[in-house]
Amino acid sequence: MAENKPSSIEELVLILDFGAQYTQLIARRVRECSVYCEIAPFDTPVSEIVARAPKGIILSGGPSSVYEDGAPRCDSAIYDCGVPILGICYGTQLMAFQLGGKVTPGNQKEFGRTDLEVVDDSGLFAGLDRNLVCWMSHGDLVETPPPGFTITARTTSTPVATMENRSRKLFGVQFHPEVVHTPWGAQVLRNFLYRECGLKGLWTAASFIDSAVSEIRKQVGDGRVVCGVSGGVDSACVAALIHKAIGDQLTCIFVNHGLLRLNEADQVRETFEDHFKIKLVYVDAEERFLARLKGITDPERKRKIIGEEFVRVFEEHASAIEGARFLGQGTLYPDVIESGTKNAAVIKSHHNVGGLPEDMNLEVVEPVRWLFKDEVRKVAAELGLPEDMVWRQPFPGPGLAIRIVGEVTKERLETLRRADDIVVQEIKRAGLYRELWMGFAILAPIRSVGVMGDQRTYADTIVVRAITSRDAMTADWARLPYEVLERISNRVINEVPGVNRVVYDISSKPPATMEWE
Repeated sequence: MAENKPSSIEELVLILDFGAQYTQLIARRVRECSVYCEIAPFDTPVSEIVARAPKGIILSGGPSSVYEDGAPRCDSAIYDCGVPILGICYGTQLMAFQLGGKVTPGNQKEFGRTDLEVVDDSGLFAGLDRNLVCWMSHGDLVETPPPGFTITARTTSTPVATMENRSRKLFGVQFHPEVVHTPWGAQVLRNFLYRECGLKGLWTAASFIDSAVSEIRKQVGDGRVVCGVSGGVDSACVAALIHKAIGDQLTCIFVNHGLLRLNEADQVRETFEDHFKIKLVYVDAEERFLARLKGITDPERKRKIIGEEFVRVFEEHASAIEGARFLGQGTLYPDVIESGTKNAAVIKSHHNVGGLPEDMNLEVVEPVRWLFKDEVRKVAAELGLPEDMVWRQPFPGPGLAIRIVGEVTKERLETLRRADDIVVQEIKRAGLYRELWMGFAILAPIRSVGVMGDQRTYADTIVVRAITSRDAMTADWARLPYEVLERISNRVINEVPGVNRVVYDISSKPPATMEWE
């Protein structure tokens, strides 16, 4: 299987991962500087690193102490390979330890907001104030820098908050420039990338598209590709990229399992058939899925049934496409990282749809496997996908089935669709849609007494869920304005038959999850 790795990468930065919770965030911040980077294991051989010819190397943070048995260490020969290196937190401590500095346990650990005094602003701090606020999270600290290094910043508890050896292009920062709590951290990264590594910022959506198209043509040749689309930005971006590369050699399959949002199936068909003129096999499988879900209330059984049925339906129609030898798939870079930054299996087991069978004998085409979600959106916009699709919030593969607590029926789906559409409309009306990770409705397994007009009612309850997140690993409930919640409540109760109560979910993740099932 070809890796579909971006070709002609003139500016590569490697991030060696020492187990930090923020390693992906470092990579995203570097990419935001228009510089292509990849995450590699901390023990990647120096010979392999040199062979890849990176323009810069970043050593991530990590939970270990340099003195622990089995603490992760890179080969110290890396400091002599002539490539600028930036250590962050543990990466700085390791650099100091390996090059002859003194690292000690801190008498007073630093966690959170910390005042930083800059004593030399000619390097990483160029263009910044001398007194700054940063985010610290460390126990050990560098007490004395290695020979040849100068101290460029300090705090009251950390004598070597940053250090530099300008002649060897080696830099270390004890704080975390990648987090939003260090508001000027992006400038430090830019100074490293642009001033010290001499990069120009060549990594753009347009340059990626040119590279991806070339790689797809090289991999596919005159073969035919089948690609499943769902209406989400990932699969839509993959389909648009592959179509740009090979045109009518691509056939997309859209399985409508009847669990989509209001009018979503029509929007998908319009986008692919009318806008992009992509060959689309539309499969209306609503009755088939509902029959399988009849009487099922357990969330895991729902997911399993939907995943299995999706596989069967997709396989039936994919096998009917004559000459198909490739499967287009929307694997993203976080998936690659989670698999150990090594190549994943030929057919990825996708948590949303249950995974496609390995015996399909289709070679995978994964053109966005080196992108983060925000980069996929940029590429999709560059390709001309409709704005509503580019910015559509994440939607689970099992669809509304796991937003209906209890049995899934056609009637309950209709109730939830109408309520969910009102929630999304009002969030958009308030200008909050892009600020939220997700905003949606849930049909709870609760009926309650109400009064509508002069009549008592006993009707359904709709739960509104709105959350903010940066990476989907953690999330907080969104503080929606009361007037927005009021409009949602009034409209749902007045416009959706069978609903007399609306409640708001104020649970964060953890301990709750984003979805209710």
